[in-house]
Amino acid sequence: MEDDSSVLQERIGEAAEIIRRRGPALVLTGAGISIDSGIPPFRGPGGLWERYDPEEYGHIEVLKRDPEKAWIMLRDMLTTILKARPNEAHYALAELERAGFISYVVTQNVDGLHEMAGSRRVLNFHGGGRYLYCMKCSSRRELESVEDIDPIKCTCGGYFRPPYVFFGEPIPHEVLSRSFIEATRADVILVIGTSAGVYPAAQLPYELKRHGGVVVEVNPSPTPLTGTITDIFIQSGSSDALVKLKEYLLG
Repeated sequence: MEDDSSVLQERIGEAAEIIRRRGPALVLTGAGISIDSGIPPFRGPGGLWERYDPEEYGHIEVLKRDPEKAWIMLRDMLTTILKARPNEAHYALAELERAGFISYVVTQNVDGLHEMAGSRRVLNFHGGGRYLYCMKCSSRRELESVEDIDPIKCTCGGYFRPPYVFFGEPIPHEVLSRSFIEATRADVILVIGTSAGVYPAAQLPYELKRHGGVVVEVNPSPTPLTGTITDIFIQSGSSDALVKLKEYLLG
């Protein structure tokens, strides 16, 4: 259940004032921000991991040992991602970044929608990019539409893969390091569309809070953060809340 309009406006206004005084804000986004783009959360009802066991289809060892099997899941995932376009929440964050109110967007999503919307300072925790590269010769080809998914096998005999972090692979070191550096520098974090339950990304709001920062959470339902470290809980979908936040900050 979302907040009523008066409570929602009050909390968004409060968040805007804090960002004005103590920004730029660090942003952490999860699957919830892309729901309005037609991408259901992988872990939610109807999501990818309801159809495919991630250890059986999404583990790096499966991709290496039996790429044809991994590609059953990958083709399904890429079809959804390549049809998606940024929504109002993505565009609002890009505008706020250009205006100097956001330092970085740390995203757990691999859909590339932040970049498509115009955000430039994006840290892709689980990888990202609309292209494939060969696991054998490293040749690369772009993915502009669903029709570009095939062939999955390179002319050298190797198999293509997307630049995502599979289960069993580490988070890219530069992304991990920069994310935690920014969490120690920022005074405000916007946690959007995520319950922050997957580590190490989930540690970011706690790290910022430990240094005296303010945690602003935007989610349609309470999360484990809500009753513990969240200072301002905006109970709303991402698009509605971020459009209103942008209006407060940019006029």
